[in-house]
Amino acid sequence: MKEKIYDLIILGGGPAGITAGIYAARKKINALLVSKDLVGQVGKTSSIENWPGTEKISGIEFLENLKKHLEKFTIEIKEGEEAILVNKKEKFFETIVSSKDKYFSRAIIVATGAKPRYLRVPGEEKFIGRGISFCGTCDAPFFKEKIVAVIGGGNAGFETALDLIKYAKKVYVLEFSPELKADSVLLEKAEKSDKIEIILSAEVKEIKGKNFVESLIYQDKRFQELKEISLEGVFVQIGHIPAGECVGNLVNFNAKKEIEINFQTNETKTPGLFAAGDVTSIPFKQIVVAAGEGAKALLACEQWLKKSN
Repeated sequence: MKEKIYDLIILGGGPAGITAGIYAARKKINALLVSKDLVGQVGKTSSIENWPGTEKISGIEFLENLKKHLEKFTIEIKEGEEAILVNKKEKFFETIVSSKDKYFSRAIIVATGAKPRYLRVPGEEKFIGRGISFCGTCDAPFFKEKIVAVIGGGNAGFETALDLIKYAKKVYVLEFSPELKADSVLLEKAEKSDKIEIILSAEVKEIKGKNFVESLIYQDKRFQELKEISLEGVFVQIGHIPAGECVGNLVNFNAKKEIEINFQTNETKTPGLFAAGDVTSIPFKQIVVAAGEGAKALLACEQWLKKSN
């Protein structure tokens, strides 16, 4: 094969991918890190308060720290590219990216994280970017003195609601279940705000408007009644879908579309192909866990590379 062959290609620039990159550089592994951006889900989080040794830090600042740490080492980075397809070509992996360029490697670590889950209701696709957002940290300032709704009563939903009360006139939080799922510390903060109104057992049915969002229709599941709220913004926070489709048949997926891995080594069913972070079947989706999984995947990959020489 005439093309340049890396020992390792790391797909993803969140905590798992960057940590794997730092470890790869320290281990002098000839690696390439490919990522659409070095931001990921964490970079869109307003505040991180559970990273050991750091009481509080914004998501963007946290990722900037990781990025600076990575860039202190010698590792090739392709930012602005996204893996579309990974194939196995004899002894090597072929990674095709969004620009249609191809890169070859002996091993792969997939750390592509997850993508926002959509509501899949009428009006959602039409109004994305015109009143519908999936990132409170990114878009909250655009809704100053406006009425908005957050869909989802988990941690992400309440973090977004607490971001929004700095700007919005009123924030509805709609939760599908009859009870909230967010941590008590977030619920306590929300209870102190007179701007937040919580609606339980609410199933969103449609988002309406002309050029921009004007109202939201939901069904009150307790009484099977349709109700409409006049508003100007909707923030969807109902979870994420693992973004591992680029590796297709090279891995096994569980019912949640997560990549199944050996929990001891992070290896998938294909030798030389490892995965780490929120894209995998690990049960706990936390920043500190993702970073640890990135390190574990790299260390296991290093051992595999030595054995496969």
